[in-house]
Amino acid sequence: MAEHSGAARMRGEGSAPKMAAAGSAEAVDGAAAPVGNSAEAGAAAPGPAVSEAPPLPGLQLVQQGAEARVYRGRFLGRAAVVKLRFPKRYRHPALEERLSRRRTAQEARSLLRCRRAGIPAPVVYFVDYVTNCIYLEDIVGSITVQDHINSVQDSGSDTSSLLNLAEKMGELLARMHDEDLIHGDLTTSNVLLRLPVEKLDLVLIDFGLSFISGLPEDKGVDLYVLEKAFLSTHPNTETLFKALLKTYGATSKKSGPVMKRLDEVRLRGRKRSMMMI
Repeated sequence: MAEHSGAARMRGEGSAPKMAAAGSAEAVDGAAAPVGNSAEAGAAAPGPAVSEAPPLPGLQLVQQGAEARVYRGRFLGRAAVVKLRFPKRYRHPALEERLSRRRTAQEARSLLRCRRAGIPAPVVYFVDYVTNCIYLEDIVGSITVQDHINSVQDSGSDTSSLLNLAEKMGELLARMHDEDLIHGDLTTSNVLLRLPVEKLDLVLIDFGLSFISGLPEDKGVDLYVLEKAFLSTHPNTETLFKALLKTYGATSKKSGPVMKRLDEVRLRGRKRSMMMI
């Protein structure tokens, strides 16, 4: 998010991380807080097996991506997903510490911002700025929107049945952008759908690249990233994405300049593609 403000430092690097109430401002600004959810675990790209010990005993490694490892287990008796940002050896240690702490803090703040605005997102249980670990609500009984759309397409069903889902996504993203929250990695694998799917109960996850910005340019790029991911992952769904954008435009109070910027970003993207041919 545009603020990109750094996380408050813990007083003693050697001391145990300070606890904060789940979802509280303290959890975001000065203590440990939770990781993503089931969907978040599903969103991370699989990586090579690792031997590093989990941040807490009993956690099971689910996925490893380029930036973090995702674990699943229990935290204080609750189903949780734990996202651990591991250090990049190619970065200077001081820079690595600063970047990891800032991104961990921003992800926690973005989740808290969503929940304060009534936008469905995982609860943050705990944030540990010493290990750059975030402990999040595990959205049990959910699938990714990507898996749901693929399932409908693979079954040969009429994809027009997905129009309501696309419209619901457009409404959710409009509410997020009206809070000046930029997700940074919008894909159908970063939106969860609680069961039963007929209720269209969506949850946004994986805010690791999020930031705060009121600029139409940033919101337009956010939508462009989703459009590219949506149409490449789900062929022949142009009608669905048009329905998503139409609902976005009708729901957002700031959609006019954003849609104009989206058109400009598309044009820049096409020019780049032509230059690469």
